[in-house]
Amino acid sequence: MSMKQFLTGLFLSAVFCLPAFAAPLSSNARTVVPSAIQQIISIDYRTLRDSPSARALKDRVLPDNLKEFENALKGAGIDPDKDMEQLTFVTYRSAKSGLRSIAIAQGPFKQKEFLQKMRLKKIKPEKYLLSYIYPMGTGMHLVFLDPSTILFGESASIKGAIDVRDNSAESLESNTTIDDLITSVDSAAIWSVLDQPGTQNMLRSALGEAASIGDYDVVKKRLLASDYTMNFSNGVTFDLNVKTSDTMTAATMASLLKAGVLYRKMNATPAEKLALDNTTVDNSHDMLQMHFKTDDQRFTALLKSDLFAAVSK
Repeated sequence: MSMKQFLTGLFLSAVFCLPAFAAPLSSNARTVVPSAIQQIISIDYRTLRDSPSARALKDRVLPDNLKEFENALKGAGIDPDKDMEQLTFVTYRSAKSGLRSIAIAQGPFKQKEFLQKMRLKKIKPEKYLLSYIYPMGTGMHLVFLDPSTILFGESASIKGAIDVRDNSAESLESNTTIDDLITSVDSAAIWSVLDQPGTQNMLRSALGEAASIGDYDVVKKRLLASDYTMNFSNGVTFDLNVKTSDTMTAATMASLLKAGVLYRKMNATPAEKLALDNTTVDNSHDMLQMHFKTDDQRFTALLKSDLFAAVSK
């Protein structure tokens, strides 16, 4: 595995494959989040508007699903750059159909104008339980949870979320591991949480060949979940926390990541070495911790480097 692949895995696979910059979920938003979470990623569009580094990150690695959700909002007459305060992606596991995805947008939306527009276009919603689901003509559907909260995605995914609120399906509150992680990070400018299989796959990808150094397959089953936050208020700061089953596992994984960083420094280019020098790995109790910090200028330069080329494809 090349140095570029290692850096992409170690740092960016956790963050930049799906960018995120967010704030706490509203109470109405939480009512439709299923228990079987694979990942939650939240984007604070106010941070996006105020930070050149955050905007550069979004422009560089904007994923296809974010483009689709933004286009769906535009189709509903909502300008994400002006009207939206927060956009949250939820990927959850369905027993019958694998992974499903929904998005929850929050902001001062004009619900009455939207409903009037739908009536003028003679677009009739589908009634499902207590909700009215509007087709957006792009495969996306939309539901107003309240005047400032919109749930949207594919029809089956939306219905699975509505089942949580209106049909006694298991909710986020029953998933104590993920719910506790959210509580610990959702006051940050940026946050995301990932379940056990997602965390295991993320770290496997991050380590690459380095995984064989410490027999990763033996310890991966003791990795329980993970979260990360990003902050753009004073340069760019990234913090990743991986919850493990015990102190020994956290220490073992920290040693494994440290060994991987040292190994890759031997063949690093100056720019790559600088990125590794700004990355620290540690452990505390049952948590594996990784921290990265740089200034805006270096971060912008890093976005333009080959390290981000693979991620933005």
